[in-house]
Amino acid sequence: MTEKKKGGGALLGAAFLMATSAIGPGFLTQTAQFTGQHMASFGFVILASIILSAIAQMNIWRVLCTTGLRGQDVANKVLPGLGYVVAFMVALGGLVFNIGNVGGGALGFNTLLGIPTEVGYILAGAVAILVFLLKDAKAMMDSLTKVLGGIMIVVILVVIFGVKPPVGDALVNTFVPATGYSALVPAIITLLGGTVGGYITFSGAHRLIDAGITGEENLKEINKSSVMGIGIATLVRVLLFLAVLGVVAKGADLSGSSNPAADAFRAGAGEIGYRFAGLVLLCAAITSIIGAAYTSVSFLKTFHPAIEKNENWVIIAFIAVSTIIMLVLGQPATLLVLAGALNGLILPITLGICLIAAKKKSIMGESYKHPTWLFVLGIVVVIISAYLGITTFVSKMGSLF
Repeated sequence: MTEKKKGGGALLGAAFLMATSAIGPGFLTQTAQFTGQHMASFGFVILASIILSAIAQMNIWRVLCTTGLRGQDVANKVLPGLGYVVAFMVALGGLVFNIGNVGGGALGFNTLLGIPTEVGYILAGAVAILVFLLKDAKAMMDSLTKVLGGIMIVVILVVIFGVKPPVGDALVNTFVPATGYSALVPAIITLLGGTVGGYITFSGAHRLIDAGITGEENLKEINKSSVMGIGIATLVRVLLFLAVLGVVAKGADLSGSSNPAADAFRAGAGEIGYRFAGLVLLCAAITSIIGAAYTSVSFLKTFHPAIEKNENWVIIAFIAVSTIIMLVLGQPATLLVLAGALNGLILPITLGICLIAAKKKSIMGESYKHPTWLFVLGIVVVIISAYLGITTFVSKMGSLF
């Protein structure tokens, strides 16, 4: 295989890794719940979150991949010691979300095949661990995320053809939401955090760094991969939105559902639709387990050289710990609330660090020039996500105590 083909595979793999890291069980649940609440107006939420996510991701990927430094290393250059704080926050958030991803995998196995939840936890963890036991684990990770991501898109498309959603109504409300703009703000922030918050936006960038696709000469490809990742996540979000909208527009009520995506698929396509939902949920969970574990451990490499030397074994241990905690705790609701709150705080911090780094020649090099429009829009995203991240953190902490 030529170097160009290898590079092209890593670029696409990084895009899919980022996208499928974002498309986890929480992604599916949020999309179904918000569509049930806001109906066609949820289209505007998707549009707004795409724009904000793309701005955040393009800023972060440009800085990391131009310098060839991972997120924590850039932070340490901006302020010595800051990288360790960022690495700890991202890894902690990644661990707790991975516990939820294992739970989502078990729910997928149960919905698809009727496998008991406790067995499903072990199976979900074992499938993800198997990837990192292989000799060429990163290439396998790239391939698996592409295949499972493709399966999700095809399955959701099949359901859309069955439920025939009001596409025209969705299109109009994407630009002029019937519910009004202010009512949609909490959903926009939730989607922003779920698409590029915490470890998610770093998954693809760190994959490109590991593949050696760095430096100013590769910026065109890096930008393309970054936008592609957001595009894939958006495509799945839009398709899922249309599938659920087709169901709720016909009168289905998802408000009291514990598994709204599966119940929507069942309402729209019967028992086979329910099984399809299980397949989508399973694919989403497995790819998110892989993405969360890989990226969280890539942040921990800073702490000790032994972690980098034994990366695959540390990733396997990370997945195993997530699986064991899920088995012991069952439903770690408090941990997930705490992780969600932390996740909301991580994006403005990491994006802010990258924006500071973008203006430092000592980090970026003498010849690099960060686009002014991207820098200014990045500051806007930092302000918006910081304000809403803090208010969300305070409200969630208040609900815990």
